[in-house]
This record gives sequence, structure tokens and C-alpha cells, in this order.
Amino acid sequence: MKLHELKPSEGSRRERNRVGRGIGSGNGKTSGRGTKGQNSRSGGGVRPGFEGGQNPLARRLPKRGFTNPTRVEYAVVNLETLNRFEEGTEVTPELLLETGVISKLRNGVKILGNGKIETKLTVKAHKFSASAKEAIEAAGGNTEVL
Repeated sequence: MKLHELKPSEGSRRERNRVGRGIGSGNGKTSGRGTKGQNSRSGGGVRPGFEGGQNPLARRLPKRGFTNPTRVEYAVVNLETLNRFEEGTEVTPELLLETGVISKLRNGVKILGNGKIETKLTVKAHKFSASAKEAIEAAGGNTEVL
């Protein structure tokens, strides 16, 4: 059997119901839509979220807060996670992505000062917290802002 020879088994598929094809079909004249009313007309029906004139759920619920359209979100990495790299390694955002430390680059990488760093590394990132920069340099490494 080849891919182009595959067919659904006999009786497993129904034919498309062709409406408005005579009274004997059971779906003739009004085509199963009943008589009159919004849903019987072509183009009839209501928009999504419409609840028949009742105040819709989206309008009943309180709106709070503000979404900043220019928000800059960084992929954050703590110092303790940098210990997995060997002495003298150049840690770049690409390397962090490759090794699975971060899952997405977002708007850049920010190194935070949570934990202790024991290895001497060259860390290249878009941002550093003051404590992280201090700790990396205290360990003998250096930081580079991209």
C-alpha cells in the first residue's frame, strides 16, 4: 500500500449535506434554519461576545492597570548559574542560549547578583546589576556591556 492509495474505510465518512435541495431531503426550502429571525437570514448571527443585549462579560468585569507598550524585558541570569562554565570562558548570550541557561533572548540578557561566583569569567551581556558586576570583578573576571 502506498500513501496515494489510502482511503477512509467504507461508511466511515458522511457526504456533505446539501441544503435547500427539495422538500424530500428534509433540509429544503428554509435549509434547516427555521423561519424568520436573525439566524435565518444570510449574514445573520451575532458578533463574538454579544449576549443578546445583556451587558457582556467583557464589559461587566473591572478593568485595572496599564500595559506599557514600550516595556523592555530581559532574559535574567543569576550569578550562581554562571558557575557551570569553566574558568576563563567567555560567556555570551549565544552561549547561554545554546547551553539552555535561557530559553529566549527577549530584549537582551541581564545578569543579576543572586548567589556567589567562584570562577573567573568574561561575561558579555546587555545589562548588569551593580552587585553582579562587583562580584564578577571580585572573582577576577570582567564584564562587557553589549
